Amino acid sequence: MPFLSLGLLPTLAQAAGALGFIEPTPIQVLAIPEILKGADVLGSAQTGSGKTAAFALPLLQLLQSLPAENRHQYGRAVRALIVVPTRELAAQVGDVVRSLSQALPQHPKVVVATGGVSINPQMMALRGGADVLVATPGRLLDLAGQNAVQLATVRLLVLDEADRLLDLGFADELAKVLTLLPPQRQSLFFSATFPDSVRELATQMLRDPVHVSVEATEQHEPEIAQRAIAVDAKQRTQLLRHLIKDQGWKRVLVFVATKYTAELVAEKLYKAKVFATAFHGDLSQGARKQVLAEFKDEQWEVVITTDLASRGIDIAKLPVVVNYDLPRSAVDYVHRIGRTGRAGESGLAVSFVSADTEAHFHLIEKRQGLNLPLEHIAGFEPTEVATPIVVQAAPDNGGIKGKRPSKKDKLRAAAARTNPT
Repeated sequence: MPFLSLGLLPTLAQAAGALGFIEPTPIQVLAIPEILKGADVLGSAQTGSGKTAAFALPLLQLLQSLPAENRHQYGRAVRALIVVPTRELAAQVGDVVRSLSQALPQHPKVVVATGGVSINPQMMALRGGADVLVATPGRLLDLAGQNAVQLATVRLLVLDEADRLLDLGFADELAKVLTLLPPQRQSLFFSATFPDSVRELATQMLRDPVHVSVEATEQHEPEIAQRAIAVDAKQRTQLLRHLIKDQGWKRVLVFVATKYTAELVAEKLYKAKVFATAFHGDLSQGARKQVLAEFKDEQWEVVITTDLASRGIDIAKLPVVVNYDLPRSAVDYVHRIGRTGRAGESGLAVSFVSADTEAHFHLIEKRQGLNLPLEHIAGFEPTEVATPIVVQAAPDNGGIKGKRPSKKDKLRAAAARTNPT
């Protein structure tokens, strides 16, 4: 099926081909026509399925249809707002939007605004407004607070990695952003995963949304081999080093639970003559960009990262992902292993399972429909036993639910204010 059959302009169809899309992916086939009709869309598809282009292509076409004299009615007007959870994803989405727009007769003004760098150049870039603003929630609120951006003119709102924006630490900031937007707008929420509670909340925030969901089929499912290795917690770094050398892994993305662990494991590997470095939120934006660029250029063998890199990081032909620490949830597991096996390539995902995390791993297995045998590697056979869990009684005056509004309550309230019935 050609892109033209989805209702796209010939120039945008050609631009999609220039980005490597020979034909539309399933999520693009389902989402693009609905977005062009003006519908609110809740889109779900596995990582690496072309979700960014699924909303960027019709967004650019809809912007082209706006009357030229109304494109910048106000000095700081924004027509399309794309909200993302991380700086890396913001940069990646901005690059895709710019690349797709190059063939258009009217080049839209695209601005990327994130924290971690000076706000002044971003304020300068927003003078005269922007057709597309890609931003993280915190920096967006900073810009709005300094009157550097006018959000009351937004026609199109996109939440990329919407489940994380709705359900984790961004909820308070997102609720504030929603109060700055006009009630009459088209909203597009996209993610690889939508837990039931988040899907319900997202549906309440949209207007008669069209649900487009692409389940991973045998034809389109990423080819990711998954392994689970039983190992004592204190032996994980040595096992990781052994596997890198024994298996001949050239590039490995390793997920850990904390920034401290990322630094510690990277240091130990580097001392063991494995070219490893850490990647986490405490690094400056320049350092983060440099690490990713060098990793993509294969200058680093191993990058040790927190969940900062579990979403929106696209590293071509990344062969191996390792869960040094298990993710907190089955949803996070999906996003982590989705960094490998992208764009038709095969990949390997390895999880280290200690005695204390075995029960949690089996829960992840259950929720993902997996049944992975726990392997034992010679020389690293586990000896630890699980630590008994002691349940302490809650204090008499604590743990009372309902005394304060939850993050979901705040989001619902914000949605009600911007979408009055």
